[in-house]
Amino acid sequence: MASFPEKLLNKLHEVKSQNKFRTLKTVYPTIDFSSNDYLGFSSSGVLQQHVASFTPSVNSGSTGSRLISGNSVLFNDTEHDIAQFHHAESALIFNSGFDANLGLLSSVPQKGDLILSDELIHASLIDGIRLSYATHYKFSHNNISQLKDLLERHHSSFNEIYIVVESVYSMDGDSAPLREIIALSNHYHFHLIVDEAHAIGIFGEQGRGLCNELNIEDKCFARIYTYGKAMGCHGAAIVGSKQLKDYLINFSRSFIYTTALPEHSVVSIKKAYELLINSKEISRLKELISYFNSQTQADNSFIKSNSAIHCKVVPGNTQVSELEQKLSASNFFVKSIKSPTVKENQERLRICLHSFNTFEEINQLLQLIAS
Repeated sequence: MASFPEKLLNKLHEVKSQNKFRTLKTVYPTIDFSSNDYLGFSSSGVLQQHVASFTPSVNSGSTGSRLISGNSVLFNDTEHDIAQFHHAESALIFNSGFDANLGLLSSVPQKGDLILSDELIHASLIDGIRLSYATHYKFSHNNISQLKDLLERHHSSFNEIYIVVESVYSMDGDSAPLREIIALSNHYHFHLIVDEAHAIGIFGEQGRGLCNELNIEDKCFARIYTYGKAMGCHGAAIVGSKQLKDYLINFSRSFIYTTALPEHSVVSIKKAYELLINSKEISRLKELISYFNSQTQADNSFIKSNSAIHCKVVPGNTQVSELEQKLSASNFFVKSIKSPTVKENQERLRICLHSFNTFEEINQLLQLIAS
């Protein structure tokens, strides 16, 4: 076997010594407060049942990129449905949320443009920005004053300005101040990009997302909806103008140079939207979110959230790991989030609520955490 570089071995030893070492598991506790399957579309089997009613073609794979041989009427129809559902001119399906964010941010902002992003945006957005030739500045999390200051100092020095936020932040569960950001557009010209990965299925009419709930869909340059969370399947879509779709088809490398999703995945997306439109799980989830907040409002270690994600800050990788293990021993599946994924001394338990959780399970979980 070929030798492994010593510098890389040292890096592995370092993360082990700091209790930051990651491993892959196949067995999990059964009381789920960790997965992103917020509406139970995946774990309940309901989506699988709907997909099974579709008669597939003979192809098990898409056979190529969408620009070569992988496109189909099914893709076109599904993108049309997605655009209509999210009140946009067009939608473009990507193989994953990571691919969508990487492809969007790496191709759209140009040299001479400026990107302003919240410091807590997802790694996929950060990596896309890194591949861009645009200038980039971060602002403190949800800090409108700092964002306004950056806009005031730089708005006249760049060709175009892009502001990048998440409607719901995956490691905090809180929401971007989208209305306040939109209000700045009355004075500063910019293009707003909103990742709705953790908002679809929870907020808005029929789970359309937070931009829908706040009635700002038409104020956004691009919105990203991913399907591996509340939708219970796989893939993602960027929605926006027809010109944006045309541009991405021609310049987004993570779209152009990859084999298209297979038919089964596209059907899953289509059927997941049908489930979402008629879903009773959304109201059930909102009841559980409200109840959880009522039980934790006096505990300042919980980050305030109206989403399905709730985080209790437990400083220290060792301490938060021990709490995770304690919960696991009682069959509760809750993940600890350690640095460097979050800042040091901001390590936390990340608790995800689902429509299939019960009030009793929430009570038991909170009692275990407090004991």
